[in-house]
Amino acid sequence: MIFDTHAHYDDEAFDEDREELLASLREHGIEAVVNVGASIAGTKRTLELTRRWPFFYGAVGVHPNETAELDEEKLEWLKQVSAEPKVVAIGEIGLDYYWDDPERDVQKKWFDRQLELAREVGLPVVIHSRDAAKDTLDMMKAAKAGEIGGVIHCFSYGVEMAREYLNMGFFIGIGGVLTFKNARKLKEVAAYAPIERIVLETDCPYLAPVPYRGKRNSSLNLPYVVEELAQIKGLTPEEIVEITNRNARRLYRLGDQ
Repeated sequence: MIFDTHAHYDDEAFDEDREELLASLREHGIEAVVNVGASIAGTKRTLELTRRWPFFYGAVGVHPNETAELDEEKLEWLKQVSAEPKVVAIGEIGLDYYWDDPERDVQKKWFDRQLELAREVGLPVVIHSRDAAKDTLDMMKAAKAGEIGGVIHCFSYGVEMAREYLNMGFFIGIGGVLTFKNARKLKEVAAYAPIERIVLETDCPYLAPVPYRGKRNSSLNLPYVVEELAQIKGLTPEEIVEITNRNARRLYRLGDQ
């Protein structure tokens, strides 16, 4: 069964039918989901989802574009909730220069502090990096993030950058963008990266694959990503599902749960 390593089911896009949709995931071949916090409020909603649904896990953290809300008190709260049994990562954290808000120094400060938090609590990190390739890599190397481990979510750079992260021991998160006609770079990365280091994700409600590009995404669309990755890798869809599920459990240190 499929493991969706990165979702945002706390998003308001799911307010009308969240219960019905989540109740249907298992029967459609989705074994597990990691819901990822993007703000303090989103992290609180993520924790509620992990308590409500047995097959949901959570990542707690603040997205770079939301870091203006952070202070030491909120960071301490993140540390406390990271001890909950179904919290499996710190994230999503990183740098986003596409929106460039808040200012880069604020993003960098709280990226560094959340990397420290992950090291302190012994959890892997979920990294968001958009239009910030060099600064993200430089900061992660300075923080010796290879010792922390984790995933580069929604990977958007080329093979050279993928090589850097693979050498650090990171997983590469791949979702609906792989099915886009203009996703040449990501297809090259998918071909280059060992299948044992790739995990599936949706980033839902965003980045729905073809043929649903531009519509609300959900874990139900992951078979389209599986098909595309299977073609690139010369494997069967069943092999892709089995291997990426195993990879996700290694990434989030879930063992045989």
